Amino acid sequence: MHAQTRTRPPAVAGMFYTGEPDLLASEIATLLSEARSPASAIRPKALIVPHAGHIYSGPIAASAYALLAPLRKLIRRVVLFGPAHRVSLRGLALPDADAFATPLGTVRLDTTAMRDALALPQVSINGLAHAAEHSLEVQLPFLQGVLDDFSLAPFVVGEATAHEVAEVIDLLWGEDETLIVISSDLSHYHPYGEARRLDSATCENILQLEPLTKFEQACGALPINGLIEVARHRGLVPSLLDLRNSGDTAGDKSRVVGYAAFVLAEAKHGH
Repeated sequence: MHAQTRTRPPAVAGMFYTGEPDLLASEIATLLSEARSPASAIRPKALIVPHAGHIYSGPIAASAYALLAPLRKLIRRVVLFGPAHRVSLRGLALPDADAFATPLGTVRLDTTAMRDALALPQVSINGLAHAAEHSLEVQLPFLQGVLDDFSLAPFVVGEATAHEVAEVIDLLWGEDETLIVISSDLSHYHPYGEARRLDSATCENILQLEPLTKFEQACGALPINGLIEVARHRGLVPSLLDLRNSGDTAGDKSRVVGYAAFVLAEAKHGH
């Protein structure tokens, strides 16, 4: 007999994205179909995507998720990292649940991967860190819209070194069936022109696989730096898919938040 499934309910449906299932499904489908994606056959191993409300950063995130369409049946596991916004936390936190729900249905968690990760000293279970966290949740409707049947290993990243994050990425790297997703916005609340300058420099760092040195560059700087460390030793090649800010999408230009989408692919898959 299985114990009853413990499901984390959606915390930001109806706020960060549409809470009504049919409308959400059609909005995700539209964002994916309108995404600016390169025609080249990049085979994603990892994505960096923003996590604001879908009206602000959805089009930018969609440019990365649209690349997954040909891999709809191949990708069976998503290892997802996002920064902690609500709870102060040392290391990386897994949820005390075995499923995450969104208005589009339930995503099962990869309890085996989670158990493996818990063997690392920097990983713990912290339900509170996940309860109200939006950085992971806003990615789920996109993943549900573009993949068939997949399980999820979700990590909220608190105070952790790049190497501590890299160890978890390496442990759960898998083969072609595993996708790594890092959730991060870029600069926060600068005037439009200044944000463009700051975010361009941050994107250049990421494209050169140079670690980010300041949280002002990206709220997900720690998980991004973990991915950069892994990308360097595994020979991943990053490409910038889209770089805009809330002044471009849905906001006023006096105080904007920056958003970028990147794909990282193994060089051997061609570019």
